[in-house]
Amino acid sequence: MSDARPPFLPCAEPATWLGVMGGGQLGRMFVHAAQAMGYKVIVLEPDASCPAGHAADRLLCAPYADPAALAELAAQSAAVTTEFENVPAQSLAALAAGAVVAPSAHCVSIAQDRIAEKRFFTDCAAASGVLPAPYRAVETDADIVHLPDALFPGILKTVRLGYDGKGQARVANREEARAAFAGMKGVPCVLEKMLPLACEISVLAARGANGQSVVYPIAQNVHRDGILFSTTVPGPGVSDANAEKAQGAALEFIRRLDYVGVLCIEFFVLTDGSLAVNEMAPRPHNSGHYTIDACVTSQFAQQVRAMAGLPLGDVRQHSPAIMLNILGDLWFEGESDQPREPAWDQVLALPGANLHLYGKEDARRGRKMGHVTFVAPTPEQAQASMRAACEILGIAV
Repeated sequence: MSDARPPFLPCAEPATWLGVMGGGQLGRMFVHAAQAMGYKVIVLEPDASCPAGHAADRLLCAPYADPAALAELAAQSAAVTTEFENVPAQSLAALAAGAVVAPSAHCVSIAQDRIAEKRFFTDCAAASGVLPAPYRAVETDADIVHLPDALFPGILKTVRLGYDGKGQARVANREEARAAFAGMKGVPCVLEKMLPLACEISVLAARGANGQSVVYPIAQNVHRDGILFSTTVPGPGVSDANAEKAQGAALEFIRRLDYVGVLCIEFFVLTDGSLAVNEMAPRPHNSGHYTIDACVTSQFAQQVRAMAGLPLGDVRQHSPAIMLNILGDLWFEGESDQPREPAWDQVLALPGANLHLYGKEDARRGRKMGHVTFVAPTPEQAQASMRAACEILGIAV
């Protein structure tokens, strides 16, 4: 099932406008990619100082559900996309009446709801070969009473609006689950069984309106405090069999959704070597930033191609790469509030270092401020540069 939408036509003229819902760093990098291909970009975002707004040809500063702003965005744009999954699906549906919208409101709505997402993964399991972790919905205190003992220890997550470790808590037993549910103000949640993880991987896939699909190499991710710390590609802990299985599953998901655009799927590699599917993001993804410097076609250029109805680009990775997230903590001296500027000159002196800062006006601890991608002839050389950068910046490895 997908939203009705106008036919996809190549947006080949330089005067063509593309629209973006959301003004964060993903939108900013999309703007750069679209402008490099000759397009103009209009961004709808309520924050006037947003990173994407600094780069876009036009910023519509308004709430995401503002009817007048949505009408203006649709009227100016040949096609519209979203740069984060929490844009109201109803707004995307409204835009689809006057412009191409990729991905569709239907696809985004599934990714916005953990229960709907897990049901979708389960429905696809016969063809994809992977299942999500065992889970149960938790909507009332009574639901906690009836949770199977086998789900503990588990992770209680809000059904909506959780990201970067927010809206979730590890719970060892029913009592902790009850306390965590109360701490989340009783909003609908899902309890997932904690699985024995070897590592987490992610797969970027892209699909055009004509059904053409491509899948990028497997990325292996490391998180700290719920926030992505680094991404290594090719993933050192991923077998050929699991790489093939994860890529095949991603292509099945994107086909079943009738998806148009870039989709990121996160998987768990378990200690017994099996795979479990975790979640999906209906947009370019933090773990795909390495594609800017290490692949023929970046994930952002791929999003432009897909939403504009153009042929998809080559996903070949030409160099091993490691992406290191840069958080706002680096702008402060130790644990103090004393501001400082990180030693970017020393980082950029390292072989294969590519710095990307997002133009955010205020550095805050835990806030994503940029990333550095290290490319090299071998994974070992990329790893050496990344470790050297961490030492310069004062990041524990």
